[in-house]
Amino acid sequence: MNVYPIQWKRVTTGIVLTSMLTVLAACGGNNGAENGNKSESGAAPSPTAAPTTETVATEEPAVEDAGKLVVYLNDFDAIIADMFKEATGYDVELVTGNGAEIMSRIEAEKGNPHWDIVWADMMPSIHGLGLQGQLLEGWEPENLSQVAEDFKAYIPENKTYFPTGAHASGIIVYNKNFYTEETAPKTWADFAKAEYKDQIATADPAIAAPAYPFVAALFDKAGGVEEGKAFFDSWFNNGLRVYPKNPQIVQALSGGEVKLAALQESNAYSMVNNNEPIGIIWPEEGAPASVRVAAIQKNTKNPNAAKAFIEFLLDAKTQQQLVDEGEEAYFDPAAQGVTARPDRAANAKLIAADAAWASQHEAEIKQWFADKAVK
Repeated sequence: MNVYPIQWKRVTTGIVLTSMLTVLAACGGNNGAENGNKSESGAAPSPTAAPTTETVATEEPAVEDAGKLVVYLNDFDAIIADMFKEATGYDVELVTGNGAEIMSRIEAEKGNPHWDIVWADMMPSIHGLGLQGQLLEGWEPENLSQVAEDFKAYIPENKTYFPTGAHASGIIVYNKNFYTEETAPKTWADFAKAEYKDQIATADPAIAAPAYPFVAALFDKAGGVEEGKAFFDSWFNNGLRVYPKNPQIVQALSGGEVKLAALQESNAYSMVNNNEPIGIIWPEEGAPASVRVAAIQKNTKNPNAAKAFIEFLLDAKTQQQLVDEGEEAYFDPAAQGVTARPDRAANAKLIAADAAWASQHEAEIKQWFADKAVK
C-alpha cells in the first residue's frame, strides 16, 4: 500500500454571521449627520444596507455540543479516549462490549439513542444501521482525501461510515506440539480434511464482532448463501468447535483442547509474542477481513466532537499510535503514511464480503450458524 503523511485538523461546525444591521437613522433617516457623525472627508457615513432575504435564509447559528461524547466501542483500544482528549480537549465516555452487546444496546436504544459514535469491527452490521436511518449521512471529513484508495472503496455513497483499518478476522493457526508448517492446513478448504477432524475451532459470528465478517467473507467467496452453507457444513461435519469469542479460542489452543483454529490476527500474534507454541499461516487465497468503521448517530447532540472524533481516527498519527500502543495493534491502517507492525506477515492478504450483501444476509447466516454450531 502506498502511503503518505497527513496532518489532522480539528473542525468546528457552524456559520459565523458576517453582516450586522446598523441602525443609523430614526424617522427621517439623517440622525447621524445631525449629530455630527462625519467621516474623515466630512461626509456623513452611508447607512448600512439591511440583509437581503437570501442572506438571512443562509445564515445559521453556531451549533454547540450538549456534553460528553459517548462512543460505543469493541472491548479493546480504550486508550482512544485519553488520546482524543489530549489532542482536542473533548471529553469522551466509552461504552465497550463485544459485537452482540454493542448491537443489542443500539437496538434497545433505537427510540432514544444514548450514543454519539459507534466504532467497531463489524462493517456489515453498521451498514445495516445506515439502512435503518440511524446514521448521519452526507457529511465528509476534511481529511478523507488522505485515506488510502483501497479503503475508500469501503465508504458507502451516502457516507454513513468511514473505515479506519482492517485486520484478519481469521488466519490459520496451529499448535506446534502437534503440527508443523508442512503438516498444518494451508487453505480454508483444508479444515474439512479427515486428518484434522475434531481439532478445529472458530469464533461465534453472533457474538464476536470480527467473527461475522469472517464467516460472511467465506460465504461470499463460496458463491452465495447456499454455497456458503455447504462450505461450512464441511467444517461442521469435521467436528468444528465454535467458541463465543477469540480469547476463548486462545485458551483452547493453549490447553490443547483444539489444535487448529481460524483465529483473529491480533490474538494470534499475541500468542506468538507470549512464547506460546503457535504457528501462523496466511492462506494464499486471502484471510477474511474485518473492516473497522466509525459512524455518527444521526441525531447526535455533540456534532462538533463527533465529527472531530472521526477525523481524529482517520489521522495518520492517531493510527500510528494505535499500531504502536493499541491492544488491536495488528491491522492494515486506512490512513496513508502509517507503518504496520514489523512482525506482521509481509504477504498478508485480506478479502472482504461486500458490506451491503453481508448486511442483507446477516440475520439468516447467523441463525443458520447458531443452529449448526457445537459449543
